[in-house]
Amino acid sequence: MKLKITLLLTIALLSVVNAEPTGETLVKNKCSACHVMTRPQDMSKLVAPPMMGVMRHVKMTYPNKAQAVAFIKDYVLNPSREKAICMPQKIERFGLMPSQKGNVTPKELEDIASWLYDNFPPEGFKGMGRGMYRMMHQNN
Repeated sequence: MKLKITLLLTIALLSVVNAEPTGETLVKNKCSACHVMTRPQDMSKLVAPPMMGVMRHVKMTYPNKAQAVAFIKDYVLNPSREKAICMPQKIERFGLMPSQKGNVTPKELEDIASWLYDNFPPEGFKGMGRGMYRMMHQNN
C-alpha cells in the first residue's frame, strides 16, 4: 500500500513539475521585465509602456479577441511602426518593441496574448488621457 501511495504522489508531483506554464506565468516571466503590470508610480523608470495602456490600445483597435490575439502574435514577432497602435510619442520615448523571435514559442505567444486579452486592462481602467490630449492640441 505504501508503494502505491508513493507512486501516485510521485506521478502527481511530476505532472505538476512538467506542466506547461499558464498565460499568467508566461506574462510574468516574459513580458513584465519590460512592461509593468500595474499603474506605475514613477513614470521615469519605465523602459516600455505599461501593459494596462498597451492592452487598452489593442482592445480599442481590435475589440474582437481572435483579431486582438492575432495582432499581438504578429506584432510581438514582427514589430514595425506601420503596425504600431500606440501613440507616436510612445515610440519616440521607448523605441519600437524589439522582435521576440527566439524568446517565445508560438504556443507561449498564443497563451500570453489570450491571457492578456482576458485580463487587461482591468475593469474601469481609463488610461491617463494625456496622449489623446496632446495629439488633439499639438496643431493648435
